[in-house]
Formats: sequence, structure tokens, C-alpha cells
Amino acid sequence: MDLYPLLLERHLDNRVWGGQKLAFFLDLPPPHPERIAESWQVFDANRVLNGALAGAALAQVARDYGEGLVGTLSPPRYGSDFPLLAKFIDAQKDLSIQVHPDDAYAHRVEAHTGYHGKNEAWYILDAEPGADLCYHLARPVSRDEFAEAVRTDALLPLLNRRPVRAGDVVFVPAGTLHTINAGIMLFEIQQKSDLTYRVYDYGRPRPLHLEKALDVIAFDRPPPTPVRPLPLTRDGARTLLMACRYFAMERWQLASTLRTTTRPSSLEILTLIAGRGNLSWEQGDIALQTGESVVLPAALGGYAITPDDQLTMLRCYVPDLEQEIIAPLRQQGYSEEQIGGAVFE
Repeated sequence: MDLYPLLLERHLDNRVWGGQKLAFFLDLPPPHPERIAESWQVFDANRVLNGALAGAALAQVARDYGEGLVGTLSPPRYGSDFPLLAKFIDAQKDLSIQVHPDDAYAHRVEAHTGYHGKNEAWYILDAEPGADLCYHLARPVSRDEFAEAVRTDALLPLLNRRPVRAGDVVFVPAGTLHTINAGIMLFEIQQKSDLTYRVYDYGRPRPLHLEKALDVIAFDRPPPTPVRPLPLTRDGARTLLMACRYFAMERWQLASTLRTTTRPSSLEILTLIAGRGNLSWEQGDIALQTGESVVLPAALGGYAITPDDQLTMLRCYVPDLEQEIIAPLRQQGYSEEQIGGAVFE
């Protein structure tokens, strides 16, 4: 059977800090839940909704079709795993102060979970006036000083705060202390992982994970530099928002049909964040609306996106940084400094 674009059943999470915005953004039928903190749009436990594979978990499709689904870049690193997780987050309250491990720590200490490390990136969809993030440490701090600050409730003054607004892009490499504060809704692309080590949670009765956090926090690393996206087309229809070895994220703003093709190297995740449109390929088509995500198998080949009027979508994939990102940017005339603002090696 030929693989085709996969629509997945989203998983809604009601963590204590969630709000009301996602129910309307996703156009969910009433009655709405009291709160929705996260919508896991693409995750390997999500089940396929359309076509001959309907009912199968994405993880099973990845095992059955291998490189035909995920592409050639991921299997040498992660075997048959589906490598990415895409979600929406709505923070009505501040999230916990937390940190994520890298692959080495996750595979050594958390192998029983089946998760990898967690590098992630955010695209800010909405931010209330004055909204900000806690984004790593304001200055280098020793492990002992940090642990003492947590124990004496003196952590918050040590944190670097960064204001955000809609359209901002934030890269959160493993080891970066961070939180999403109240009043922010965003899209997140990340490695397949739910390994989160909380160090401070505003008195909420949830477990903390201080010892593991102390193992993985990059104490001597300054806050990551601000991401500076780069236009890929003169008309601004396609923009590279950011890229690292684990994933790349582009924004497509379309007023007319765009025809392109998947690459054997990677799957693609397309997520509409504004507008409606139609995805078509040789054997079919799918109507898409705001808040929907679709997985394009690496083996799909040619496809087209046609907006009803105008649409904005995010395209995420696993890149070959040098061949698929850096070399083309150099050919477009971007300097090494400009490339370094969007590409993180």
C-alpha cells in the first residue's frame, strides 16, 4: 500500500495551568472542557483518522513503513521511532520552572520510558500585553548555589526573563532552565519526549525532580541568543524560523497554490495556524482548517497546498543541516552571522 498524508486523533491534556483558548482555536464542539493545557497534535501514540491505516497508532505505522514514513535521517539515530512531537500549549497560569535532558542522559537514566532527550522550539501564537518567559539563568550559577536557592525559595531572582509577542520564535535546547508564563499560547515542535524535570512549581502539589534537574542544567551556559528567522523567498511567503539537528521549522504564508515535494530524507508535519486550505497529492486531497496538523510521509512525493483565501502554516521536519539548510542559505547570500541567528548546530 502506498503511504498517504496522515490525519491523527489529537490528545488533549488538562494540566493545572491550562486555559480556555485552545477549545476555540481548535474549533472543538461544545461542551468544552474546563481547561485545555496542551493539544498533542502529532505524537507516536496518536491514532490515524483517515484512509486505509485508520485506527493504527502512528508508532505502528513508523515500525511498519520505516524510512517510507520517517525518512532516511532519523533511523540511524532513533531506529524505528517516530522522532518528533508537535503540540499546542495554552498557559492561563505560569508553568513550572523546569528543564529537559539531552539524548545521552535520557538514554542512560530514562531508558525505561522509551523517550529521547528534549530539545524544543516555540512559535508564539498569542501573547497578552506584558507576557514573558523565564529563559535560563540571568548569570552563571553553581550547582550548589542553585540547589540552595530552590530550598530557600530564592530561585526566581536568579532567572532570566524575556518578553515575547505573537510571531516570536524561541529555541529551548536541552539543559536550558525555562518556563512558559501566563498569557501565552504557542506551537511547539520537539523531540519525541515527555521528560520534564520540575524544580519549582509555585506551591502546587506536584512532584519536583531537583536531583535530576541538577544533573542536566547547563549552569555555565548563557541564555540562548534570540532566534532571527530568515526569509526563503523574496515575497516572504516562506520563512525559515529556526533549525537544529533534531528539527527545522518554517512558516508558509500563502495566498495562492504552492506546489512542492517531500524529500526522502524526512517526514513533514504541516500545521495550519490561520486560515483554511486544501492539501492535494497524486492520489487524493484533504481539506484543512486552523488548528489541524497532517503528517506527510517522506515517500509521498509531490503535493500542493491551495488556500481558500489566505493561510499560514508551520512546516516541521528533520533536516540535514549542512545540505538542506546551511548550503542553500549561503547560496541565497546570507552571511554566517545571519545563518547563525536561525541555525543552531
